Amino acid sequence: MSKLAIVYFSGYGHTRKIAEAAVRPGVELVEIDQNGELTEAQWQTLNQADAIVFGAPTYMGNAPWQFKKFADATSKIWFVRGWQDKVFGGFTNSASFNGDKQVTLISMQTLASQHGGIWVSLGLASANSKAAQRTDINNLGGSVGALVQTPADASVEEIPQGDIETVKAYVARVQQIADKLA
Repeated sequence: MSKLAIVYFSGYGHTRKIAEAAVRPGVELVEIDQNGELTEAQWQTLNQADAIVFGAPTYMGNAPWQFKKFADATSKIWFVRGWQDKVFGGFTNSASFNGDKQVTLISMQTLASQHGGIWVSLGLASANSKAAQRTDINNLGGSVGALVQTPADASVEEIPQGDIETVKAYVARVQQIADKLA
């Protein structure tokens, strides 16, 4: 089984809750701190992983500065092609149904591509019928990565279950693709 790391930043705990829900055998969590930094041990976890899933909220149309600081810090790894051919994916959460989440995912996909990585699409059909509910998987209709919508006044316990299940299925897919390529 391949090793997968979910590296994420969580401003208010929602992204952390989503990342924790996606943990399965072979998956390790790496949390970016409030200063946008990782420990050396966390960098080692990422370097040793076969696959990395990025997770961040979408604030003002993109990932928050802490995630961007982490992304910029990967330039040392980029310089030596340390993540070449690694498998990648990403998920994001915002208060709005759209909230420009696609921009955040595309910036994550671009980061993975700059590293020479292999990006995994969501691979799930949208729940886009009149009967669709917020408890359905991929109710928000993502394709590049997993989308989560949590109202601004909702607690971490109120994240729609369908969105959590979407991220869990997506992390499993990224790990399965990494297994196939190993």
